[in-house]
Amino acid sequence: MNIKKGETMPILTSDDVVRVRQKVRSWAIEMGFNLIDQTKLVTAASELARNTIDHGGGGEFRLEALNEGNRSGLRLTFEDHGPGIEDVELALKDGYTTTGGLGLGLGGSKRLVNEFDILSRPGEGTRVTVTRWKP
Repeated sequence: MNIKKGETMPILTSDDVVRVRQKVRSWAIEMGFNLIDQTKLVTAASELARNTIDHGGGGEFRLEALNEGNRSGLRLTFEDHGPGIEDVELALKDGYTTTGGLGLGLGGSKRLVNEFDILSRPGEGTRVTVTRWKP
């Protein structure tokens, strides 16, 4: 797999969440993703960016265009140095919330992408990496 290009930006405020959404949509359009896949990517990016602020105290976003054989995709990485997630398996269950929301964020984001990876260490932070491949 090779990375065609990449871009990194901070996620510290609600304005940054908007910028993440815009950047993901722009790249998805440029790469030829259909509207449904664009929407799935933007929705996952929005949720994960919001989590980076709300639960991680802010962090960083990386967007990468991928090529692997005959397929291309987008990889999104969200990383913070916040408190981490005590129980990742529980956090991925629908309905689980620590902030009074609907509890659909992490699990919902996972369903919107083809690949989902989360690494969280209590006291050190969380990194969520998602990839959506172009059909």
